[in-house]
Amino acid sequence: MKGVVLAGTASGVGKTVATLATLTALDAAGYDPQPAKAGPDFIDPSHHEAVTEKSSRSLDPWLAGESGLRRTYWRGEGDICVVEGMMGLYDGSAASTASVAEALDLPVVLVVDASAGMESVGATALGFRTYADRIGRDVDVVGVLAQRAHGGRHAEGIRGALPDELAYLGRIPPTTALEIPERHLGLHMGEEAPIDGDALAEAAAHIDTEGLVDAAREPPTESPSPPEPTGKQIVIARDAAFCFVYPSTVERLRELGEVTPFSPLAGDPVPDADAVYLPGGYPELHAPELAESPTIDEIGERAADGVPIYGECGGLMALSESLSTTEGDTYEMAGVLPAAVEMRERYQALDHVELTAARATPLAVEGTTRRGHEFHYSAATVESDARFAFDVERGTGIDGDHDGLTEYATVGTYCHTHAASGAFDRLLTNR
Repeated sequence: MKGVVLAGTASGVGKTVATLATLTALDAAGYDPQPAKAGPDFIDPSHHEAVTEKSSRSLDPWLAGESGLRRTYWRGEGDICVVEGMMGLYDGSAASTASVAEALDLPVVLVVDASAGMESVGATALGFRTYADRIGRDVDVVGVLAQRAHGGRHAEGIRGALPDELAYLGRIPPTTALEIPERHLGLHMGEEAPIDGDALAEAAAHIDTEGLVDAAREPPTESPSPPEPTGKQIVIARDAAFCFVYPSTVERLRELGEVTPFSPLAGDPVPDADAVYLPGGYPELHAPELAESPTIDEIGERAADGVPIYGECGGLMALSESLSTTEGDTYEMAGVLPAAVEMRERYQALDHVELTAARATPLAVEGTTRRGHEFHYSAATVESDARFAFDVERGTGIDGDHDGLTEYATVGTYCHTHAASGAFDRLLTNR
């Protein structure tokens, strides 16, 4: 499967809309596109899935390593993979869009905001292309997709400003129909605020699909190595409150055992299982419903029975004693972990994370490391006798030095881990 990276000059230039339009254009031209996202984002991939009805591949060399990155890529299916970048092409202290493109040897198409420029678009693109040589990176910028560009003289001016080594691969017209509403963690999820299909189709008509396909390349192959099945069962919370799940995590768990989803928001009983996974999401938007849900009480009972439970960010919030919203309302949660969680107006952490296990838990053997990322607007106030599973080597964690509140066989972290980190293997294998 060949691929191409759509990278931005900066955050906010419209990479997600450009990616959705490109996926739509490829589909209309008879290709089978596979979406992907550079970095640890959960939200943009939900928009990819809304358009393609395929799980978007999350590609991050910090989380998965280069071998894991390539394995994740090759789990995708289709004729051509479109990788949406994160931030600007070269931005990111632990991982960047450039590092993803370099590790996969994929060409880069630069998404440039052309709303107030023509010749400057060419200068910007040329600068991004030559900057790779200056810093010694093997990043191949091959063309430009002009975001918020009009047709006629505007489009031709951009095309004419590009040097021969940079292809003009089309434009995304400026229209409010292509805007996606935002909230505190970024865009609304794809199933909540999908872009109008007619508007996407209109934008897709201005993209040089064949030029993109011709520019695409096939990365080095990396075959997944499935583990031995354990015969165990794990249940995963999946609903609007717990919606941040990497496809690679679900795939890995299915290789290890049997996976069953359940919905705390719907009041589903917790299925009998060997482990429970509560992923991140938006429990703060559904705090009243969660507080009234019998599922939350049942999760607390399972924890007291010693069932291994892993809560990531939103899962940590649900496992805590209480959750307070920005409106000042406080709701009781499962009460497993000794913490009171409060939503804040500003984000409290945003970074790639590395943790060292301070003690053996269902997530890690003492002394081993886990990698992940954190992005949250909540803060946890913990009790004085709280026990932590991890020391923070990089990132913020719960209190700046520690992450992974633990009681019984339950662990709650602000860190979102990737399947390649090994955390989910230990949940079912105890190794």
